Amino acid sequence: MSEHEAAVRPARPEDLPRIVELIHEHIAYERSRQRPPGLADRLRPALFGADPRVWVLLAETPGGEVAGYAACSEEFSFWDGRPFLHMDCLYLAEESRGLGLGAALMDAVAGVARERGLGHVEWQTPDWNEGAIRFYDRLGATGRPKRRYSLPVGPPATG
Repeated sequence: MSEHEAAVRPARPEDLPRIVELIHEHIAYERSRQRPPGLADRLRPALFGADPRVWVLLAETPGGEVAGYAACSEEFSFWDGRPFLHMDCLYLAEESRGLGLGAALMDAVAGVARERGLGHVEWQTPDWNEGAIRFYDRLGATGRPKRRYSLPVGPPATG
């Protein structure tokens, strides 16, 4: 990559500290609750273990700074009877928005889906995030209103 072009590339283990920084920025941006310490330790095996379950693509500025990420995993659609790529997160640091990095990340995410033989990508964004909604609409994506729930279940029962 020349010093004058932005790029998207797969995350490497040495990127983990920057990924965690960006995740914390993303959590604050989405007004979510803070997560317990040790995030890097929990992410490392999922991203870089023997059988990675999550693929992270990083957007780099022309100067080589990691400015954003997209995190994806394969999921299964029961209604369609086939797997798809779920993009759990896409985030760009505020100062890096508007530079084409988001579109580059989305192109790379679509490439991961194609490489894995998956027919489509799904994701969600908060209904108040009008900038993201405009961005996704410009890409030609379609939204469906739904509400996302989470149910804490606690640790497994011991026998």
